[in-house]
Amino acid sequence: MQTSNAAKFSDGSFLPVVEQCIGCERIVEVDGNKFCDSYVNPGAKWRLGICNFATHAKPEVTIVKIRVNPLKAAKRASSRRK
Repeated sequence: MQTSNAAKFSDGSFLPVVEQCIGCERIVEVDGNKFCDSYVNPGAKWRLGICNFATHAKPEVTIVKIRVNPLKAAKRASSRRK
């Protein structure tokens, strides 16, 4: 499998990984260079935010609690019943 990887990455179409990729499980090392096994240009995946192929980084989910006015909620609920 290592020889097929060497042929795959040696043609020059794959670019080396960027700093944000360090720690990802998809990194393959061939001839001392590190490449992404899933994407040709890893820098482009990180340009707009988090890479969707990244196994080491998880997106941050923020939960915003909305405060509901109980009087307005009661009025809305009663008007829908009619």
